[in-house]
Amino acid sequence: MQIVLVDPSRTVRRIITDLVQQWEFNVCAFADGVEALSYIQHNDSVRVLLTSAELPSMSGVDLCVQARAILENRRPLYIIVMSSNDEYTKCVQALNNGADEFIRKPPIAEELRARLRTADRVTSLQSELVRLASTDYLTGLLNRRAFFENAAKLVAQARHGQAVSVVMFDLDHFKQINDTHGHDIGDAVLKRVAAEIAPLRGSAGRLGGEEFALLMEGELSDAVEVAQELRRSIEKLKIFAGEQMVAVTCSFGVAEWEAGDTIDVLLRRADMALYEAKRTGRNKVVVADSYALSDQHEKWRGAARTLRRPR
Repeated sequence: MQIVLVDPSRTVRRIITDLVQQWEFNVCAFADGVEALSYIQHNDSVRVLLTSAELPSMSGVDLCVQARAILENRRPLYIIVMSSNDEYTKCVQALNNGADEFIRKPPIAEELRARLRTADRVTSLQSELVRLASTDYLTGLLNRRAFFENAAKLVAQARHGQAVSVVMFDLDHFKQINDTHGHDIGDAVLKRVAAEIAPLRGSAGRLGGEEFALLMEGELSDAVEVAQELRRSIEKLKIFAGEQMVAVTCSFGVAEWEAGDTIDVLLRRADMALYEAKRTGRNKVVVADSYALSDQHEKWRGAARTLRRPR
């Protein structure tokens, strides 16, 4: 378990670090809350914040508030505030502002060890709950809600000049696979396709049914290359229903972030390109804006919206 320790005293930091490391916990110590906050924000492995109430640039209570704000319940963080002053009002203030525990400083070794064991149990459970809430139960990819949450972060990067592209795709004739071979085989196909997506860099999610999306940092040409490689790897999958091999292909639409886009606009352009891939033969990659729009495209409502597309 990764612990961030914050205390202005070098002696206190050394004593607590030596103590905690004996219990096989990892400790990263800071003298100031600002540096600690940055470390917590950029290191998902941190599960415990152990901080003094008295800090130079911000109070321990302020550190609690800001740590909770930047994480926004996206991952667990157990906060223990320490103070040499154990007055009741300070304890209540810390607990009301995001702390889980309030203990005296210097801490009693056995008490601190017990508190950290509690933190380990609680954050392990919370991590599992976060995973279940954000993961598609069948494929292990991000579910629709988690995908759009991750998309919002990449969109913010795109607005600051980072190239961002999206690949949207779904299985061709998936209803026919289910009707012919049964839903167990259909589920097996979805799992195998997801296994091809999972190792790719970027944010991969199942938007619903047989519809998937991959949002990635990179220019349009990078996304097209990824889509083509993915299309070929899926086409080569060997999935059997009894002795019969099930043919699996996907159609792809690719789009790159443009100035003024929202995530909805970006996905809509990729979705319309996917419709064009379906309309013109399936098992192909089509780039947004590489074809002439028609009334069919304008009326099309696919994975990024509500209605179903041709299989």
